[in-house]
Amino acid sequence: MYPWFILSILGMCFMVPLHFLSVEHLRFQKKYGVDKGNKITGILGLTSGWGFFIFWFGIWISPQPRLIIPFMQNPRIIIPIINFSIPIFYLLISVPFILIGAWLGIVSVRETSLKVAETHRTEKIVSTKIYSLIRHPQYFGGLLAHIGISFLLSSLFSLIFTPLVFLLNFLVAWKEEKELIKEFGKDYESYKKRVPMFFPKLKKQKKIKLEK
Repeated sequence: MYPWFILSILGMCFMVPLHFLSVEHLRFQKKYGVDKGNKITGILGLTSGWGFFIFWFGIWISPQPRLIIPFMQNPRIIIPIINFSIPIFYLLISVPFILIGAWLGIVSVRETSLKVAETHRTEKIVSTKIYSLIRHPQYFGGLLAHIGISFLLSSLFSLIFTPLVFLLNFLVAWKEEKELIKEFGKDYESYKKRVPMFFPKLKKQKKIKLEK
C-alpha cells in the first residue's frame, strides 16, 4: 500500500467538486448578493485551486515504485545529498515537457492576472496571444509538466495515473466553460468554436504573434 499516494489522488479528486462550486458565480450572486457571493466563490476558488495543486504535487513526490525502463537506466546523475539519482535519458525527456508546461502557465497567468487564476472569476473573455491558440493553456501546461516531472522523479504511479489527471483537468475546464457560457453567452460560444480546448491546431490560416 502507498497511503500518501492514495491520499494525494483522493485529495485531488475531492478538490474538483469545490472547484465546480467556485465557478458558479451567478448562482451564488443570486442567492447571497453580488459582494457576498463573490467572496464565497473567491474563497472556494483559492481553496480548490491551491488544494488541487498541493495534492497534484503529492502525486509526484509521494513514495511509490520507481519507473524503470531497462535500456534508459544509464548513465545517471547522482544527487548524494538526498540519495537520489536521475537517468540522463529521463532528464532529456522531462526537460522539454517541464519547460513548455511552465511557459504555458506563466504566459497564461500574465494574460489573465493572478487574481483570475486564483479566484476563477474573470470580467471579460481573454482571446488574445496564447488564448488565441488554446482555451485552457494553464491546464494543458500542467499536464505537460506532470508528464515531465513523473519522468524526472521516476514516479511510476504518477505516470500511470496520467489519464486520470487529464480527466480531472478536463472536468474542471468543462465546468468553467459551462459557467462562462452562462455569463458571456454567444460571445464565449463563438470563442469556443474558434479555439480548441487543450491541443492547438497544427495549421493556422494566419500567423499569430505570441508574447515572448
